Amino acid sequence: MLQQAISQNSKTKVVLLEAAKTVLLADGFSGLSTRAIAAAANTQMSQIRYHFGSKDGIVLALYTYMTDQIIERQSSLFTDPNISLSTKWDVACDYLDADIASGYVRVLQELIAVGYANEDVRNSLRGGFSLWRDLHVQLATEFSETYGSLGPFGPEDLAALIGPLFIGAESFILLGCEDEFLPVRQALRRLGKVIQFFETQTNLEVT
Repeated sequence: MLQQAISQNSKTKVVLLEAAKTVLLADGFSGLSTRAIAAAANTQMSQIRYHFGSKDGIVLALYTYMTDQIIERQSSLFTDPNISLSTKWDVACDYLDADIASGYVRVLQELIAVGYANEDVRNSLRGGFSLWRDLHVQLATEFSETYGSLGPFGPEDLAALIGPLFIGAESFILLGCEDEFLPVRQALRRLGKVIQFFETQTNLEVT
C-alpha cells in the first residue's frame, strides 16, 4: 500500500513537471504561474504547493528533472570506450538539436535569465553546470592523454570553453541568429573534424 502511494506521488510529480514545462515553453517564465500549471495538469493548485511548495520550487524541480536525464545520457556517451572522440562530439551535436526540440534548452535559457536576480535559481544552475564541467573535464583529459596537449590548454581550460560554447550556440539558435554568416551548427560540427584530424594523425603514427 505504501509503495503504491509512493508510486502515485511520483506520477503526480511528473505530470506537474511536464505541465510546468508546457507552460514555460508557451509563455516564458514571466507567464508561468501555479494557476496556469494546475490548469495544464488538470489538477488543483494545492497539488503544486503540496509537492513543490511554490512556483520557484516547481521550476527548480523541473530543471533538476530534465538535467538529470540529460546528464545520464551524456555520461553514457562520454564514458563509452568503444566510441571515438570525434564520434562523441558528433553525437553531442545531434543531442543539441534533440535538446532544443525537447524544450530543455529553452528552459535552461529562461532560468539563466531568472538566475541573475534569484539566488536559489542561480545556485541550482551552478550545481547543474558543475555536473557538465566534470563530464567535460573527463572528456578533455581523454583527449589530452590520447593525442597530447594543446599547448597551454589543460583539461580544465578546455572544459571551461566547451560548456559556454554550447550555451552560447543555443542562445544564438533560439534567438534565430543562425544564418549563412553565423553558421552555428556547422561550426560546432567542424570542431568534430578537428578532433577527427588528430585521430587520423595518431592512427598514422601507430601504423
